[in-house]
Amino acid sequence: MTTAAPIVLLALGALAALVIAMIVLRTLPRGAVVAWAMVLFFVPVWVGVSAGFFWYGITALTVVLSIAAWEKIRLHPADGWMAAFLFVLGILYLLDGVTLSATVTAVLEWVIPYVWGRLVIARAGGRWVTSTIAVVAVLAAALGVLEFTTSFNPWVLIPGPDPLYSGWSELQTRGEMLRAEGAFGHSIALGATLAMSSAFVIAARWRPVPTLFALGLLTAAVVFTFSRIGILSLVLTVALSVVLLPGLSRRLRAGIVGGTVVAAAVAVPLLDAVLSAAGDEAEGSAGYRTDLLVLLHQVELFGNPGDWESLVWGDQYLGYFARSTDNALLSIMLRVGFVPTFFLVAAILCAVVMACRRQQRSPAAIAVVGQLPSLVVVAMITQYGMFFWFCVGLAVASGTGAVGVSASDRTEQAVGAVRSRGEVAKMPRGGPGGGQ
Repeated sequence: MTTAAPIVLLALGALAALVIAMIVLRTLPRGAVVAWAMVLFFVPVWVGVSAGFFWYGITALTVVLSIAAWEKIRLHPADGWMAAFLFVLGILYLLDGVTLSATVTAVLEWVIPYVWGRLVIARAGGRWVTSTIAVVAVLAAALGVLEFTTSFNPWVLIPGPDPLYSGWSELQTRGEMLRAEGAFGHSIALGATLAMSSAFVIAARWRPVPTLFALGLLTAAVVFTFSRIGILSLVLTVALSVVLLPGLSRRLRAGIVGGTVVAAAVAVPLLDAVLSAAGDEAEGSAGYRTDLLVLLHQVELFGNPGDWESLVWGDQYLGYFARSTDNALLSIMLRVGFVPTFFLVAAILCAVVMACRRQQRSPAAIAVVGQLPSLVVVAMITQYGMFFWFCVGLAVASGTGAVGVSASDRTEQAVGAVRSRGEVAKMPRGGPGGGQ
């Protein structure tokens, strides 16, 4: 009895702290966005809390923020696809068609970040979200460059439980060069996340010089990950942003194009030297991703295929792929089946469609499009997967119109309208030409 009392008091204290935190986060929505971005970019996944199971720090915060920021929103077909996925996933779990681990991962690392992305604009405003992600991403890129130049990663000094810590804290090399990975535990995750962030930097509406400087830092950090898919997705995202984002000045577009040419001239020789030095390691990494396709034979319509790790298909021992399946779509299909994966892909395609429509276009939608090649060569590891699904939700929210307009955005729009009316009133009768 005496032992139980302190535990109950501790639980009540934790619950009270959680309630207070949720009230504060709902009261300060912009601060909540900053906190989420800081945790996403600077808190590794081995830092978290144990409550039934281990919660990553970013996962726990995203759940809390999604509850605190709950808002009435205008629904979109993408929400229906996600709801269908959740419904089928729940049925499969009850029928033992999917594991508890796969269910928890799907809900906490895919669905909840999507929900947070759907809600955040209504609370904090699209411009604030874009600027916050841009600023924090540039800071993370600067630290990535510093990590590469000093060969020191401070995040590995933060302790954490195994096997998470031992699995993600080991630093990677390619061609005897240390690969930047920041707090993401893997160079590919850092490269892909910074590549997505480039769309937010370009859309932040900074002056040309700060924008080009920020893009230069992001480019350098992605190059120092020596991740081929990270570099490819960065080039694709920047190119799409220059062509598709509305409101960019000709000067900025020209500066980005010119900066890209200069960056390519500097980066290509370095990448060629590193990849050549890596030799068989780089070629083996590419070959491994092709060999993964043999696992398609194990995909079921619904649910996981059971124990396939001990099987041999042709001359391939499938257990070789059990530790890591570096193909996000294939990995999802192996966990939940083809039909639930189709629902998720349909939600992603809704964000892609928005990138094709000028009035619904947003940096988040362009970031999602830029990651399409990555989905078949990279797993949704550490914070990268959560940021991807957040961007899917954010793209949908940005494209649904008025529901994504916060009070701050409405104020900015009203100020702009007043200024426009003032300019019209000052014009000579007959318009800008003075009746000529």
